[in-house]
Amino acid sequence: MFSSDQLGPQWDCPLGSKGLEDKEGPWGGGSGLPPPDCFPGSWRLDVGLDCKASPEGAEAGARTAYYYSLLQSCLQQAGLPETQDRSQAPRTGRPGAEVTLCILGSPSTFLSVLLEGGVQSPGNMLLCLSPAWLTKVPAPGRPGEAALLVSKAVSFHPGGLTFLDDFVPQRQATYFLVGLGPGPGQGREAAELARDLTCPTGASAELARLLEDRLLTRHLLAQRGGVAVPATLAFTYKPPTLLRGGDDGPGLRLVELSGKEGQETLVKEEVGAFLHSEALGDALQVAIKLSSWRWRGRQALRLHPRAEVGTVADTVVALLEKLEEEESVLVEAVCPPARLPAPGNPPPGPELALRICAVVCRTQGDRPLLSKVVCAVGRGNRPLRHQNSLPRPLEAALAQCGLGEAAQVAGVRRSVKTAAEAALAAVLALEAGVSAEQRGGRLARTDFLGVDFALTVAGGALTPVALELNGGLCLEACGALEGLWAAPRSGPATQEAAAAAPLVETMLRRSARCLMAGKQLLVVGAGSVSKKFVWEAARDYGLQLHLVESDPNHFASQLVQTFIHFDVTEHRRDEENARLLAELVRARGLQLDGCFSYWDDCLVLTALLCQELGLPCSPPAAMRLAKQKSRTQLHLLRRQGPPWPSPSLHAVPCCPLESEADVERAVCQVPLPGVMKLEFGAGAVGVRLVEDARQCHQHFSRIAHDLQGEADHPGIGLGWGNSMLLMEFIEGTEHDVDLVLFRGELLAAFVSDNGPTRLPGFTETAACMPTGLAPEQEAQLVQAAFRCCLGCGLLDGVFNVELKLTGAGPRLIEINPRMGGFYLRDWILELYGVDLLLAAAMAACGLRPAVPPHPRATGYLVGVTGLVSQHLQVLRSTASQEALQALHDRGLLRFSQFTSLEEAQVPGEYEEPYCSVACAGPSPAEARLRLLGLCQGLGLDGPHYPVAHFLSHFK
Repeated sequence: MFSSDQLGPQWDCPLGSKGLEDKEGPWGGGSGLPPPDCFPGSWRLDVGLDCKASPEGAEAGARTAYYYSLLQSCLQQAGLPETQDRSQAPRTGRPGAEVTLCILGSPSTFLSVLLEGGVQSPGNMLLCLSPAWLTKVPAPGRPGEAALLVSKAVSFHPGGLTFLDDFVPQRQATYFLVGLGPGPGQGREAAELARDLTCPTGASAELARLLEDRLLTRHLLAQRGGVAVPATLAFTYKPPTLLRGGDDGPGLRLVELSGKEGQETLVKEEVGAFLHSEALGDALQVAIKLSSWRWRGRQALRLHPRAEVGTVADTVVALLEKLEEEESVLVEAVCPPARLPAPGNPPPGPELALRICAVVCRTQGDRPLLSKVVCAVGRGNRPLRHQNSLPRPLEAALAQCGLGEAAQVAGVRRSVKTAAEAALAAVLALEAGVSAEQRGGRLARTDFLGVDFALTVAGGALTPVALELNGGLCLEACGALEGLWAAPRSGPATQEAAAAAPLVETMLRRSARCLMAGKQLLVVGAGSVSKKFVWEAARDYGLQLHLVESDPNHFASQLVQTFIHFDVTEHRRDEENARLLAELVRARGLQLDGCFSYWDDCLVLTALLCQELGLPCSPPAAMRLAKQKSRTQLHLLRRQGPPWPSPSLHAVPCCPLESEADVERAVCQVPLPGVMKLEFGAGAVGVRLVEDARQCHQHFSRIAHDLQGEADHPGIGLGWGNSMLLMEFIEGTEHDVDLVLFRGELLAAFVSDNGPTRLPGFTETAACMPTGLAPEQEAQLVQAAFRCCLGCGLLDGVFNVELKLTGAGPRLIEINPRMGGFYLRDWILELYGVDLLLAAAMAACGLRPAVPPHPRATGYLVGVTGLVSQHLQVLRSTASQEALQALHDRGLLRFSQFTSLEEAQVPGEYEEPYCSVACAGPSPAEARLRLLGLCQGLGLDGPHYPVAHFLSHFK
């Protein structure tokens, strides 16, 4: 038996009961809370719950004490230690300079979010147990908006450690999530706190009112989301504004009444037609309920047999008297339990019913992502409710009901995922169409949703039918299931992503935007067309960019607040240029928060300029060390002391080359075959495999003749000179590791795999992300990259490290002391929701980048590069920029352009990739097959450019 109302303690009252339970939740006022010592436990109650900034009265203080004890009980049941009181030694807040994720609500509802936040952002996830612990203050420059300050909170840390903290000065919230309940009292206080904030909010009273109107949400899910809902007949007196003038939607019948009295005949006709319609399917009962936020959680269950037309009509007429404007009376089919085929003899006992609870979160790009599914199983003739049954995994619940065949279970999971994500997509579309006032603030959004489903049969197929939308109850159910695995037990541990993980990632992402909006940043070097995303992202994030660039006609000069034309290509004068630029910055009165560069040529100059201006950056000496490839390797080879393992284990023997004599000496010191490359090069230009001394001399002479200065090949580092190095050739698979570091701490790492190159050249051909390596090998690469960066003194920022994985472990190819180039930023943003550009900008401002430490990819991307020397004809026809962009816009591939077609037409020996074309898939194999078929169709695959060979590593 399925219906969507919450049942009160007297749930087994007569099914025809017409009484209303005027009960309110703990946040909705009333005196129904038990005393704080009602929980069985031995924790201390003499803790500093009083807030000096806003003292509470007796009733409010009792409520705070109750929630503190509830938190301790939740921690105890999860096998976690008691909260430690540190309120006598206040923490020092840094308003506007630190992530502060604040939750005001019941600990039992949000425990999974709080614990996950303690892992992803230690010490920054705060639980407020009382509205008195929070203060709203007017925001300068934002009329009508306010900043939210935290005076006291319980902070969460890794390992489930919690502390009761006071903050002096107060911390400023960068994200606020509130548990809202109907009615007056603290529910109203909480709603007011969440309204019109300068920080992002994940809930508001206004949004809650929209989602708690069952008629509106039923219409929304059925009409916009294509989600199955129970057949519903609605009588409304002055329907909600958002429903006026629209179609009823599948399975819905909306009857608009002219008044609340004298409607008996119309009601009886409509009820009779509805109860006899085929829309109800096999339903034997109907539920009658009032629909609007005002009645949420305040009505008893009313069930009637489908055959009792008169009784149903009389009940509706009686309820019409209670309607206010924009409220409705609903008559809805009670979904019968699906009769699942049981192998062999049916299980003994009564028929079982299944209720499915799905948590779905808003992720990068406003895309819904199913986070977790849990189920409740109960007798088919009694209502199934949250908190009245134990949660269990979907597979176990289906097996208990007789469905254990793997393909069918997978089909049910897919159906639930599709329906749940469509539900949140419909909600997000609704929110996008209403005003900030209707949402409760400029930054108010729904970041997660709970969807309750009944599993029933429609058209001969098992179909999830959406009963209601909620957040807290589904989140609590998922947390309860996770708590079963957290408690001590025998047997192997089970590692599964927390339901709240994507939600906390969204909190961090929105917090980063909040912290960085309006920041003034100086960018040194605009780069090529491959970096056009920088200017688009800056506008999206609200960054105020100022640009130093050599080209006075660069397109980006029109996209920034300030443009400083300055020749940055002569790197032998970087120290002098840094001083001159610092004087120009001061003369223009720029008040900078940070300065950074993502362009290889400008990294050392940027570090020197930051030093002149007193802005955060890795030391210039570290940048110089990482920029010159032979110095990097030789420096790390000498780093053999503790701690072990030392970075010397990853360095590769090499020799710098500035003359023919250096070449002669190097071939005697470096084992051949070897690799020759430009000391300060980029894009693998001029990199070549050399087999013997003759080839070494030939390649050195060729580079010395062809690539003498910046004009010969702009953007590959020739402004530093054209000296070279010879290093040992290392056998193994090649990988990129992109790191986010802050004050020497590793915050996040992303590993990708590269395909085989076209020897003797090393121009990239193909790539796959995430890596297909075993977890141990992936960890080896991450630690090797991290050790090499630390060994060079790179402590703050985003860095790209190229390595090979050999039989003896990772070996370093080179360090790029900036954000990964080509497609890497786009892929990481697409798969993980982490923007390396924003992380680099935060580090440049001295802010800890708000990135999750272990983000989970949403799928796989496999890509291949396009080269003008191999693909010029198809790049002008079947695979033109316009054609590839159109396919990208349709979601059929990901197209990243690195340069213009004209600029890419250089001799093949010195060319860089023109573009990358990638396909997504749930596995590397599926993404690879899609890409191979697409490349064959576009003409990118051929005998001289065998895409199947380049993708062979990703099977």
